[in-house]
Amino acid sequence: MSAWQFIKHFPCTNLSRHILRVKPRRCFTSSTPPPSSFSVTASLSTSSSSESFADAPYLSDPFSEALLCFGASSVAVDEDDDDDDDEEDEDVTSGSSLASKEICIESIFPVNEEVKMCISQAADSIGLKEIPKFKVEMGDEQDWVTKNQESFQPVEIAERLWIVPEWISPPVAEGVNIILNPGLAFGTGEHPTTKLCLLLLQSLIKGGEAFLDYGTGSGILAIAALKFGAASSAGVDIDPLAIKSASHNASLNNIPLEKLELHLAPSDNREMPLRKEQFDVVIANILLNPVMELADHILSFAKPGATIGISGILIEQLPSVQERYSPLLEDISVATIGDWVCMSGTKKRS
Repeated sequence: MSAWQFIKHFPCTNLSRHILRVKPRRCFTSSTPPPSSFSVTASLSTSSSSESFADAPYLSDPFSEALLCFGASSVAVDEDDDDDDDEEDEDVTSGSSLASKEICIESIFPVNEEVKMCISQAADSIGLKEIPKFKVEMGDEQDWVTKNQESFQPVEIAERLWIVPEWISPPVAEGVNIILNPGLAFGTGEHPTTKLCLLLLQSLIKGGEAFLDYGTGSGILAIAALKFGAASSAGVDIDPLAIKSASHNASLNNIPLEKLELHLAPSDNREMPLRKEQFDVVIANILLNPVMELADHILSFAKPGATIGISGILIEQLPSVQERYSPLLEDISVATIGDWVCMSGTKKRS
């Protein structure tokens, strides 16, 4: 497997136990479903008698990603957010305290998908011992589009920095507004790692830099860099839908083609049309395995003295990432939101 293949083609068993409580109504999408599709609602519940659902609040994100991996076109998470969420029900027979919470995950599947098999494979990949309860309904494309748009609202990353869905007017017209169609690839501004990378990028871009977004997804970082004042941006991804999404989002933001290069990474060992030691700032917001495996490859595109940002990792994974990158970077610093981390440092000149 080539370095580029490794960015996205990860084993689904690596999705287990992302320690993150989801907000009500989180949405994950990989592509727009065809006009005929199944709508599937599955429930994870801590009130279930099965131990396999005991970590439901923590498993909702990896289960959602696993559903996308095994055939879902879209996943939206609704967490029960009642006022009594933090209250505990006493189990009078055992004397233990049990927190009761149900999480509903609504997925869209193309009509030709074997839904039960997809759900079973997704559950197995993250270690669930049984399939969550689910029901299947037929839907149409317009239903999906409406639900998808309702799931996304403008996201304020920092003062005067907003991520805005293309169908909504910017809340602060004079701010830095990054307009996105969030339904095609990862990178909507809602995930903590995206926020961390945007804040890092905003602090680094002073004007005139060359920026590389390694694993570009929606193109959000590459677009943001140009809006912050970078001279040029490049985004690379293994997923053709990500390149399509990034290109569309660039046009929404009136980004000139000559300032933003988007490259589909080759599926073999051919090199990308990017020069080594070309970029002043490089950010890779991907996953732990490629972060570890591709460290040398990621840094090969950065100039000596360039700033490197690494994200997509959890606090518990940070020590191993620091150990891997310490020989390559100096002045390493760490920023966190919740359990998620963005590590940055300067590429050593030796």
